[in-house]
Amino acid sequence: MIMGQVLKGIAVAIGQSLAHGVVVPGLIEFLNASPTAFHAVDEAKKRLVAAGYEQVLEREDWILEVGKKYFFTWNYSSIIAFAIGKKYVAGNGFHIIGAHTDSPCLKLKPVSKVTKGGYLEVGVQTHGGGLWRTWFDRDLTVAGRVIIREAKNGSGSVSYSHRLVRIKEPIMRIPTLAIHLDRGYNDEFMFNTENHLLPVLATSIKAEINKNGAADGSGNSSGQTNGKNGNERTTTNSSKHHSLLLQLLANQIGCEPDDICDFELQACDTQPSIIAGARKEFIFSGQLDNLCMSFCSLMALIDSTSSESSLEDETGVRLVALFDHEEVGSNSAQGAGSPVMLDSLSRITDSFGPDSKLLEKAIQRSFLVSADMAHALHPNYMDKHEDNHQPKMHGGLVIKHNANQRYATNAVTSFIFKEIAAKHNLPVQEFVVRNYMPCGPTIGPILASGVGIRTVDVGAPQLSMHSIREMCAIDDVMHSYEHFKAYFQEFSHLDAKMTVDV
Repeated sequence: MIMGQVLKGIAVAIGQSLAHGVVVPGLIEFLNASPTAFHAVDEAKKRLVAAGYEQVLEREDWILEVGKKYFFTWNYSSIIAFAIGKKYVAGNGFHIIGAHTDSPCLKLKPVSKVTKGGYLEVGVQTHGGGLWRTWFDRDLTVAGRVIIREAKNGSGSVSYSHRLVRIKEPIMRIPTLAIHLDRGYNDEFMFNTENHLLPVLATSIKAEINKNGAADGSGNSSGQTNGKNGNERTTTNSSKHHSLLLQLLANQIGCEPDDICDFELQACDTQPSIIAGARKEFIFSGQLDNLCMSFCSLMALIDSTSSESSLEDETGVRLVALFDHEEVGSNSAQGAGSPVMLDSLSRITDSFGPDSKLLEKAIQRSFLVSADMAHALHPNYMDKHEDNHQPKMHGGLVIKHNANQRYATNAVTSFIFKEIAAKHNLPVQEFVVRNYMPCGPTIGPILASGVGIRTVDVGAPQLSMHSIREMCAIDDVMHSYEHFKAYFQEFSHLDAKMTVDV
């Protein structure tokens, strides 16, 4: 008996060690490959395809089968993946984890060309509630998607496609003002987001010299051509954006500047995500809010459906939804406030039973984990946390509560999530914001009210939320992954034991 327990403990430890060796490096890889929501969706898609998930398209009919795994994207900045249990019948529930792909950032304006004081600057607008002071004096670049024109085999006809683009080397910087010119800087760092957040791309004189040199063949504008002539060209967009920037993008994509029809780009930090700290216990990175939860939920779904027998006894549908635009309120075609979640549940249900009443039953049998990073206790600002609710690093997922429904957690949904943790010896914490402080919303209340689904709001604890550079603990990455995976594997059995509204 004792020996059996010892062997079981050793097996669990080995399993956790192996998972740690895959999940944490996987997160670092995911973060470094995902400077924008578009890139995050692309990375998620690659992992799903490798795991045997089949892509379906919203604009086409779906032919689904039990025991199979599917995904779809919309706007290429949001993605939903789902696996249908082999014992699923129409009207059974959906076991969902929802997260988001966007983070606070600086997005290029439709007309980004700014020239003043002898500098080429890039006009940007703020996306979300970022700690914008942390963007000063950072090595920045641009990334996003570009719409390009493509000719078809000399036939004269053209097509248009979007391409993901990322210039990896630093090309921009937002310099701070010297302290000699602002003696009050250390007392209060004041700046105007319209006037003072413009990244410097180049000096006008150097850009002109390079342009003239390129024109006579003595130089090029970027130093990288991908087989294209690096000469600076006048483009149809040159009145809106610096020709230098357009040439850099064209070189990266492998097209001509004139082929660029439009783009959605944002400024990005070039410093990579890393495992750090004196004991290598932290992750230092941008966009942990909320790519950390996106990755953990995605990998939990993939790994909980990886074997032939994974869905053998599953009666429901396991689903992960990663939405864009949470940082700006979720009110978009690809945000959690759109009809896409309800439409997805409806289309899956209808594929196995056309009765409209089955969807209503399915929703009442469903459960949503709204996964968004949480505020860890800050050692230098401990008064910002309520005394009995101080989430700590390494302490496991944080269950978020708010009496004013800024979070959607209630006693039933909290109990279910804690019960899963207890069964697997996973730590769990609880958080309530101080009464006089504002509470940032999540997609939880939006989906709970819009779909009518039971919801719990959770997240891994982190520091420096909404900074260009955030931090969390690697242990909490593992706790999140393991908790989400256990939820997918066991929710059906646990929910069958719950009695409410009877």
